[in-house]
Amino acid sequence: MPFHLTPEQKTRFEEDGCLVIKGFIPKPITQQLLDRSKELLRDFSLEGHPLTVFSTSAEEKHVGDDYFLSSGDKIRFFFEQKAFTDGKLNRPKELAINKIGHSLHTEDEAFKDFTLHNEDIRNLAKELDFHQDPRVIQSMIICKQKEVGGAVNSHDDSTFLYSNPLSALGFWFALEDATPTNGCLSFVPGSHKINKIHSRLERVEGGGTEIRKIPLKEGEEEVKLPDWDGEGIDWVAAPCEAGDLVLIHGSVIHRSEANLSQKSRFIYTFHMIEGSAEWDEKNWLQPTPGVPFTKLYG
Repeated sequence: MPFHLTPEQKTRFEEDGCLVIKGFIPKPITQQLLDRSKELLRDFSLEGHPLTVFSTSAEEKHVGDDYFLSSGDKIRFFFEQKAFTDGKLNRPKELAINKIGHSLHTEDEAFKDFTLHNEDIRNLAKELDFHQDPRVIQSMIICKQKEVGGAVNSHDDSTFLYSNPLSALGFWFALEDATPTNGCLSFVPGSHKINKIHSRLERVEGGGTEIRKIPLKEGEEEVKLPDWDGEGIDWVAAPCEAGDLVLIHGSVIHRSEANLSQKSRFIYTFHMIEGSAEWDEKNWLQPTPGVPFTKLYG
């Protein structure tokens, strides 16, 4: 049967900014996507790879080398920080990758077919009515490798995928079980209603990226936001079984813990924005003539 969003699910997403939809992907397709993810890890070459590490630690400068900045229309591989000892890999390459991105939805046939030709995804997007003309702008496999899978600090996606007006929406698919022990998502329900996007990840002149303050408009006052990791903030865990989907509003605060367990936590995620929204040259992610942002309903 084709998927249909219930009124209760739509209301829950609007209220919480995050919604788990159980069993969205049939098990055979979930397994196919997981198998394809592992094929990509097995088959990529280390020859000439800059060994770019992806980290969201507050103490680390955000990744911004050319390998990262030019990945918007390619499939590239980014390493876990803890997969290195004294500058050398301390485990096989297929167990050392943090994520694969950022254009699986255009450059890999399995993920392209799943993302752009899936009637259930199209039905969900239409019934959610978040976008009138949804455009897929990036897609990733996040591996959360056993023992070394890094934590993802509390954040919102709009800071990294900034449009005017704000319009980021994430589709997050569990390809393996995501549990509290291997780094499942947690979020702050309703945070998208009070969160003020005050900064954005920008390309820096001369190369690299930096999170910079968004200038206030005339007459606008800076809003003091809660310490999302402080006392009194109600975080809710969102454990998932393989095949579940999590919808994530671009302004909702979410995070995931490090994976120190013996089980990996593979997921596939893509993000969309509104086709009519302004996307400027300051953003780290840029469409190219060969791979423009992709219409979901095209």
